[in-house]
Amino acid sequence: MKCGISIRIDVTKIDKSRLYKGAKGTYLDLTTFVDTEQQDQYENNGFISQSLTKEEREAKYQTPILGNVKVFYTDGAAKAPATASNLTIEEMDEDIPF
Repeated sequence: MKCGISIRIDVTKIDKSRLYKGAKGTYLDLTTFVDTEQQDQYENNGFISQSLTKEEREAKYQTPILGNVKVFYTDGAAKAPATASNLTIEEMDEDIPF
């Protein structure tokens, strides 16, 4: 199954100590859980948070939810909402504080 997913995060909630330098830029590991068949009261299909280390998962550490995910397209294998974000990459970049 193919699906299109719109992701919206609040960058002010990012724990900047989790940013790391890679060969081609600065990275942040994220985790998302998506349910293509269920939506919450705000029409979101899931959430996105910063990834945890194995030790943090074992200690049941909770990272803040950075934002939400919304399924806007599927190839027909599952029902998808009819709306999607209309922002371009350039418009999104304007609001990033770093």
